[in-house]
Amino acid sequence: MLTSDRTKWYALALLCAVQFMVVLDIAIVNVALPSIQTDLGFSAENLQWVISAYALVFGGFLLLGGRLADILGRRRVFMAGLVVFSLGSLLCGLAWSDESLIAARALQGLGAATITPSALSILTTTFREGRERNIALGAWGAVGGFGAAAGVLLGGILTDLLSWEWIFFVNVPVGLAALALAPVLLAESRDAHGQSHDVPGAILVTSGLSLLVLGITQGQQWGWDSARTIGVFVAAGALLLGFAGWEQRQRDPLVPFSIFRLQTLTAANIAGFIMGTAMFSMFLMLTLYMQEVLGYSPLETGVAYLAVAGTAVIWANVAAAAVNRMGVKPALILGMSLLTAGLVYFTQVSVDGSYWTDLFPGFLMLGVAIPFAFVPITIAALAGTKPHEAGLASGLINTSQQIGGAVGIAVLSTIAVTKTSDELASGTQAPVALTDGFVNAFWAGAAIAFVGVLVSIFLVRGRDVRPHEATVGEPVLEGASG
Repeated sequence: MLTSDRTKWYALALLCAVQFMVVLDIAIVNVALPSIQTDLGFSAENLQWVISAYALVFGGFLLLGGRLADILGRRRVFMAGLVVFSLGSLLCGLAWSDESLIAARALQGLGAATITPSALSILTTTFREGRERNIALGAWGAVGGFGAAAGVLLGGILTDLLSWEWIFFVNVPVGLAALALAPVLLAESRDAHGQSHDVPGAILVTSGLSLLVLGITQGQQWGWDSARTIGVFVAAGALLLGFAGWEQRQRDPLVPFSIFRLQTLTAANIAGFIMGTAMFSMFLMLTLYMQEVLGYSPLETGVAYLAVAGTAVIWANVAAAAVNRMGVKPALILGMSLLTAGLVYFTQVSVDGSYWTDLFPGFLMLGVAIPFAFVPITIAALAGTKPHEAGLASGLINTSQQIGGAVGIAVLSTIAVTKTSDELASGTQAPVALTDGFVNAFWAGAAIAFVGVLVSIFLVRGRDVRPHEATVGEPVLEGASG
């Protein structure tokens, strides 16, 4: 439903603020990881699960969260997600062991999985399709991009000035304030088309993806040709194939595969997966490089990221305006190209590197790349969808990004750790071995990001509609002109 002009822009501000908090929580832990590792006794191999547990549950349950929002009521599910997320944040700050923190991060991810798709569904049903909705989606995408950059900045400040626990405690008052404002600013809406919650589908896809990341993460330690590693990959494949088969037989599936007939939506999800793979892992590698090789404190690391966050803020409005003027395709090509260039630039980092020569120019590239990637991907992911598909489409794109992030962290961490371990075994000094591991990871990230450039060029369209379906009296959402 559509609300009054003034109220709906206040609603947008609330939705964007909550989305900022959710995205922030993916990146904010990066700078705090060394402190968390020391205090809670994490091993080097398991440390990444502080990020991956959140991203996996977030990504795995997004589709179910979007479906529940459409059926049970978008505002109701949004508010329930705020309660779960705030509770998970509190438990993260109170964590007493590595296992308890990972479990609390998973609970946070479950809350985020209900907040994000319901919020984006509320946005698409509040704003009229066309330029007005594209402006709102542009703001949403810009906030997502800025949140990823600002997280590493705020993480350093909070960890150094207070303690790592405060990167989680800070979410609690924000969540409670949003919970109080939601009934005032947000209208309730739901979709009567579907009646099935498809919990088995959500369990199958989440279990399959979790096992896939577990295999990638632990493969080096277990041995890539060991029975345990092979068994985990086989089980992951079986669960994901089971998910695909289950969905085909459901009357109201979690993911109706017919939606992938929209080429731009499909391409946007592929690009979102690639962006998440490259970007989340890149921030982790850069953070570890600055703290473990250059010897930066958490505060110094956070301040170092100010170049990324500040540049992203400046270019966010430009990116949103560019998408509305040119369409999603040129903007996305630029964003993915700059992300690739930034990763290539970081391959020259050295043991005695300087911030101004080894990092700063790459950070400026990232500051432009992030909004020019997030904004068009967000808009393209909803291109051609109908209003009752809003929860599904929003769940899909966020799933793609979060699962991409979890897989990327697992893959690039494995590449970095493998190279470092081999060099340490051969007698190479630790700083050199660490740096060489990070460089290998940056090269892998650059290759992945370049695939995103190719997807943007050859698969993304500027406009993607289904005219034969638009004639039945239900409006079709167009992502952007061009």
